[in-house]
Amino acid sequence: MTTVVERIADTLEGRITEAFGLMGNGNAFLIDALERRTSIVYTAVRHEVATVASADAYARVARRPALATATYGAGFTNTITALADARMQRTPMLVIAGDAPTTGARPWDVDQVALAAAVGVPTVVVAREAPGRSTLEALDLAIRERTPVVLALPYDLPTAEAGDEALPAPRAGEFAAPVVEPAAADVAEVARLLASAERPVVLAGRGAVDARAELAALADRLGALTVSSAPARGMFAGRALDLGVAGGFSSERTLGYVRRADVILVVGASLNQFTSAFGSLYGDAHVIQIDIANAATNPRVDFFVRASALAAVETIAAALDATMADAGAQVPAQTWPGVDPADVSGAQFDRDLGLGTAPDGRLDPRSLAGALDRILPEDRVIAHDGGHFIGWSSTHLRVPAPDSIVLVGTAFQSIGLGFSSAMGAHRARPESLLVVSTGDGGGLMALADLESVVRTSKRAVVVVYNDAAYNAEVQQYGSQGIGTGPMMIPEVDFAAVAKGVGAESLVVRSLDDLAAFERWIESDAEGTFVLDCRISREIVNDYQLEILVNGFGLDPVELGVVPPAGERDPRGVAAADAVPAARR
Repeated sequence: MTTVVERIADTLEGRITEAFGLMGNGNAFLIDALERRTSIVYTAVRHEVATVASADAYARVARRPALATATYGAGFTNTITALADARMQRTPMLVIAGDAPTTGARPWDVDQVALAAAVGVPTVVVAREAPGRSTLEALDLAIRERTPVVLALPYDLPTAEAGDEALPAPRAGEFAAPVVEPAAADVAEVARLLASAERPVVLAGRGAVDARAELAALADRLGALTVSSAPARGMFAGRALDLGVAGGFSSERTLGYVRRADVILVVGASLNQFTSAFGSLYGDAHVIQIDIANAATNPRVDFFVRASALAAVETIAAALDATMADAGAQVPAQTWPGVDPADVSGAQFDRDLGLGTAPDGRLDPRSLAGALDRILPEDRVIAHDGGHFIGWSSTHLRVPAPDSIVLVGTAFQSIGLGFSSAMGAHRARPESLLVVSTGDGGGLMALADLESVVRTSKRAVVVVYNDAAYNAEVQQYGSQGIGTGPMMIPEVDFAAVAKGVGAESLVVRSLDDLAAFERWIESDAEGTFVLDCRISREIVNDYQLEILVNGFGLDPVELGVVPPAGERDPRGVAAADAVPAARR
């Protein structure tokens, strides 16, 4: 006899390689079947939100779906935050969750189908007579629609006998994402616009990862400057004309260049408020967006092309060659007229490295992030939490490729998913050093899975930006006169907690304290090293100032973020004496 969960496990074999779960009454038999009957690697986590967050991180880095599993009721409701973010990020993945029995709901059951639907996630309910087909249906839906899909497992079915069903064997390309071809007229118009551009910029998001090489070649053909969204940092790493990250994490010089563009080609990026610098990034440029969405995702888009990134870039490149040949146009020699490529190449690294020690006597977070970038090996994969600190590691820590960083939770504006997503990032790139970046607020929310990071990682570094506060709230609301008492956190000794779960650790109060950690890195020692970094909350990141001005409508003059008239150089760099003290 083959049980329902055995049939599910057999169906997943050869189609899914990684699973992240927390065992409970609703999925215990499933996890047992996965371990007994398949080669799927099962990673246990300590909070249900991490089942989905880690599967999401794995899918983003490895670019293939993973499995998350949790029990019914409270187990399922604990996944919702990560599930909402995965949906917003269009992550294809499978979530197998226990559910109410087919005979009806019990007192502790909730409408899980409705809960999933509330965050835009579809559900397929396992059918006893065809559990394999239910599984294939859910997998196909996840990949075809680029979404997480819940496979609901009624409580009375796991050990029931599965019905007879003939299922296809796994095959290469079985669940390949559908390719959306661009319309010929759209391709011709984009080629015309690009051929006439004098100052083109190419902006790439995670949706352009599969077209990375082709997009770089197109940029080279145009002499275009390049930028990427924060989740796709590293897209054009090593390219001489790369400006780094677009939007709130941009350097002043990057912003200055992008705002001078006459055409901006956006591929696979949603152009949210942060990537677009609250709409101020585009200047007078003609904005072209290529995306699989049904329509432009930002009102500032002038021309929208619905298409898959690779299909669009390849056809546009061919059309561009034909268009330029017909017009007798010449290939740009290097880049924009009058712009020195050597000047462009330094724009992304034009960062203030701070004071070492801030005026309040605590560690300057800019100096910390700069020192860490120097110490950490280039081969790194970063699992990133959210919070004010995100600005320091996103501006100072370099990444070698767009699959080298995951920011799970940021689309949903959540903190607390750094530890929760780290296991997935590590399983996708086990040969790379795992770097987990978190604040003290988000770190405390996800503390249960610090143990998971330590237990499962071959080699990992955890950096806790510990400013004893929810500093984003301090800056955003304290600046408006709201009392900051509830925004404070009694300073937690993360180094002591880390030792309790088996990690090496260090309290970092000055850059000199990093010497022991640097020796650990140079030794190639395995294990996890936790850095409890006591940073200043008085140093305010530029992206927070952007939120205060553009998001909250506060007066930039009163905040001190607008330089006097005429004191901005042609590259967009503010005069030094116009920068507020908090930014120095």
